[in-house]
Amino acid sequence: MPTLKPRTKSKEYQILSFLNARMDLPATDKLHYENLEKGYKGELFFDQLTLMLQNDLYILNDLCLQTNGFFQIDTLIIAQHTIYPYEIKNHEGDYRYELGNFYPKLSKNEISNPLHQLNRGKLHLRPLLKSLGFYLPLEGDVAFVNPNFTLYQAPLNEPIIHPTQLNNLMKKLNEIPSKLTDRHKRLADQLISMHQTDCPFTRLPHYSYDQLQKGPLCTDCYSLLCFVDESKKILVCNKCGHKELVDLAVLRCVEELELLFPDMKITTNLVHDWCGVVGSKKTIRRVLMQNYKSIGERHYRYFEKIK
Repeated sequence: MPTLKPRTKSKEYQILSFLNARMDLPATDKLHYENLEKGYKGELFFDQLTLMLQNDLYILNDLCLQTNGFFQIDTLIIAQHTIYPYEIKNHEGDYRYELGNFYPKLSKNEISNPLHQLNRGKLHLRPLLKSLGFYLPLEGDVAFVNPNFTLYQAPLNEPIIHPTQLNNLMKKLNEIPSKLTDRHKRLADQLISMHQTDCPFTRLPHYSYDQLQKGPLCTDCYSLLCFVDESKKILVCNKCGHKELVDLAVLRCVEELELLFPDMKITTNLVHDWCGVVGSKKTIRRVLMQNYKSIGERHYRYFEKIK
């Protein structure tokens, strides 16, 4: 079954991943980053299950849409007669449901209510679908995916999928009578085209170029403990041993700079300073000349993406 919109890391999650590796994040931002990371891993777990579906369905992952306001849908599944939005949660440990709210089992501090999040998504999605000419019913759920999650006093009449029910959910989705048409494909394409890459829910700490540690990050473990093996032109991580071609590492550093500092002009000197252990400016200039558009001459040269 085609996944028409694969899941990608949000800009917020990418930026916080880079900042977490290059500076000491304030405690609240560190917790926010860890929650984003855990949530993303939970969504990937759900994706592995939906990838196994054989039914005639369309899957759209990680939508950020706008009607009267912005709203997010972790996974949207389009069937012939019904649309299924899913709110995916990777909570771990013991929780309880009490008077319409969710709490850690032994705490009075309620957590963000995932049912409210699901209902808010449905509330905004319904008029959006109608504006596109679709009047299909919405029947999504909150899916708790962590096998170490338990919800005490869980109501039977709420759209909650427990970890032990995930296989049954996939079985149900596989058995839904569904034969998609070109009209369903147009709907999926329209929703994808409406996806907002700059989500207003983004929350980032203040940071500056000078306060961040320099050097290429390992793609596997995000360590800065990397060195260049000049004889083989590869970057090696001292922490996990991962190896990568120096040219690819330089390109990653440029992409990181563009994400962290979108207003900075990409120059050879800037990338050389950011890369740290890549000592050859000649190598960096060559990589930039081969992959970016060169603007200006000599000391005034900078680089932009090729459009």
